[in-house]
Amino acid sequence: MGRNKIILLPKSKRILTDLGENIRLARLRRKLSAEQVAERANISRPTLLSIEKGAANTSMRAYLQVLFVLGLEKDLLKVAKDDTLGRKLQDISITTKTRAPKKNRDEQEK
Repeated sequence: MGRNKIILLPKSKRILTDLGENIRLARLRRKLSAEQVAERANISRPTLLSIEKGAANTSMRAYLQVLFVLGLEKDLLKVAKDDTLGRKLQDISITTKTRAPKKNRDEQEK
């Protein structure tokens, strides 16, 4: 059996392309060659170039290793950290017990 082909929506492709470009810019800001980063990340140079192009078939492990080399691994911890939609959905499904309204003291004395 062969592998299933990964089909990405245009928006997803754009996100990967932007991520790859950000990684490339981070490498260039640090004045590191593609060869140096690939060697330190223990990946091939073509794999690094695939990452920088935002290739969907490149493993998450390779992305993570490059981010470690560039000192950007903590950026991954920010992914889905502030999940406002998830919190709203969770709050909607929380049920609260309803109580009878409290009686006023005036009504109790009658």
